[in-house]
Amino acid sequence: MSRLDTFDGEATRAASPSAPTRGAASRATKQRRGAASARRATINLFYVPAVLLFAGLVAYPLVRGLWVSTTNWNGYSPVYKSVGLDNYVRLIGDPNVRTAFFNTIVYGFGSTILQNLLGLAFALFLNSRFRGRTAARTLIYLPVMIAPLIMGYIMYFFVRYDHGALNDVIGLFGLAPVDWMANGPRAVTIITIVNTLQFVGVAMVIYLAGLQAIPAMYYEAASLDGASSWQRFRNVTVPMLIPAITSSVMINLIGGLKLFDVIMALVGGNYDTNSLSTLINRTYFGSESAGYAAAIGVAMFVFIMIVSAVAQRFLSRKEVVQ
Repeated sequence: MSRLDTFDGEATRAASPSAPTRGAASRATKQRRGAASARRATINLFYVPAVLLFAGLVAYPLVRGLWVSTTNWNGYSPVYKSVGLDNYVRLIGDPNVRTAFFNTIVYGFGSTILQNLLGLAFALFLNSRFRGRTAARTLIYLPVMIAPLIMGYIMYFFVRYDHGALNDVIGLFGLAPVDWMANGPRAVTIITIVNTLQFVGVAMVIYLAGLQAIPAMYYEAASLDGASSWQRFRNVTVPMLIPAITSSVMINLIGGLKLFDVIMALVGGNYDTNSLSTLINRTYFGSESAGYAAAIGVAMFVFIMIVSAVAQRFLSRKEVVQ
């Protein structure tokens, strides 16, 4: 064998991996895959508590509620009797459900509109620098930290008939006291305003964060183009605030549509001011008709889900990509 042939053979063996080398690479690859699988399995364990909580606090009550809504259960008896869809047929023609449904729309959309308009106005004002800005922000946000039921009781002392703050004030001018919560439309309006005043701070904080995230160069470019303050607000601020508007609207809308605590504190949930939430409470405990109450609850869930999905889809399409 010539020296050249010997050199070619050694080069060929050096260029092609040997069997032990391929085996080591294969073992290393399997070890990496095994380590990755172990990490994924460990990470997946962190989902278990959330899944259990969701199953126990959301999925099971929802399925149970759907089943109860097809029975005539009174909420206490161990005896259940299936009535099919009779409860759903009944709620379609129930005038109390229609009133509560209308009030729910007013509470939800009315509070959302007022909270977002006031919240944006406060955010625009408090986004500028002036003395006392921090104190003003705290004062506006303070009602959010009060439980809604407590807020309702506080406002009750303003609107009650006997020695309420509002009646004491108008009494100074020689006017007769007013039973503010006796009239249905007026009471619904007052409840909407109270809910707005309590949670306007949430909208303010969201809009403040959105305003501070807008790059200053957009305003500088608009100013160089000769845009007025209103044009900068309409063409720069509002489009860039769409993500904040989406978050604020969704939070306030869902909260308003399931309003309960303030209504119970101010009027106790009479039929003229009932929301769907308070009507469910009154139907279950007052009329001992748990099956019918469950049917109203299911209808309320579907209604809020549809409204939220439509609002989310509509607002998401308006978002501007920076």
